[in-house]
Amino acid sequence: MSFNATAAAAAQQLYANVDLSKVNWFEQQWAAWYLWIDNPIIATGLMSFLLHEIVYFGRCIPWIIIDALPYFQRWKLQPNKIPTPQEQWECTKQVLFSHFTIELPAIWLFHPMAESFGMQTYQVPFPSWQTMLPQIAIFFAFEDMFHYFAHQALHWGVLYKHIHKLHHKYSAPFGLAAEYAHPAEVFILGTGTIAGPMLYCYFTRNLHILTVYIWITLRLFQAIDAHSGYDFPWSLQHIVPFWSGAEHHDFHHMAFTNNYSTSFRWCDRLFGTDDKYREYRQRVAASKAAMKGKSKTEREAAERQLMAEIEAEGQRAEAIAEGTLLADKAAKVQ
Repeated sequence: MSFNATAAAAAQQLYANVDLSKVNWFEQQWAAWYLWIDNPIIATGLMSFLLHEIVYFGRCIPWIIIDALPYFQRWKLQPNKIPTPQEQWECTKQVLFSHFTIELPAIWLFHPMAESFGMQTYQVPFPSWQTMLPQIAIFFAFEDMFHYFAHQALHWGVLYKHIHKLHHKYSAPFGLAAEYAHPAEVFILGTGTIAGPMLYCYFTRNLHILTVYIWITLRLFQAIDAHSGYDFPWSLQHIVPFWSGAEHHDFHHMAFTNNYSTSFRWCDRLFGTDDKYREYRQRVAASKAAMKGKSKTEREAAERQLMAEIEAEGQRAEAIAEGTLLADKAAKVQ
């Protein structure tokens, strides 16, 4: 992008007090974008939506490739459940539907809402990383707590049956399924992602949208990786013990209950909603010890049997949550 006569005129309004020749290259490109669009609301809305789509699907592509390569199945948490191309495509269509019906309108209104809270958008120079780092840490903590309680609520009765059930279609999740959800769920849980920055900005009047973009990028990476279905030796949960990761969230999809948080394990441990998960890990460890010296076929059979038991328990818990189990029992009594 180049600064032409039109951009120079617009700069009189947006960047009247900034010498754009003295900011770094990235900041110059940022300013050039706003000057080129020549409408801050459209510029922010378009950039925000493109960022979300590029990051989301860009991060999903490696997982689609990994699912297609048998080599990586050794790290698959539920190796007998590899998503088919048809499932991937069905998931993509639902995700795009939610993106355009819920996220696009919200993103398009983001600029005026952000500015009303005092957030910087088109302004340069950017804040330092020393400023952004603690802000992002606060957003992670806030979102994790918000998601924990909202997610639990979505497992209750009508909220589960009519909203959250769609997300639980896959007992073995995969990357694209991170935002495979009812539009209402996308709105509810998405609130936790954006409410943290908004509240922080409202009280401090010190937040740049670039920080929010970095936060959303990291949050999307976290959500997609948590739904990937793979636990590698180098996965973050093996480096940061309180990080949730795919191994933690995969159990939630398999067993339906437990592990309601997103990024961290704190809330589940504090409120005791990881008891079945920890029991499962103990059973896995005991099974591996008992099968030591057995053939690979025997070990895999034992692993599949244990997973089948947990999934059966999860299906019963799901039926109870949506009331179908009680209805079936009542029908049998009659």
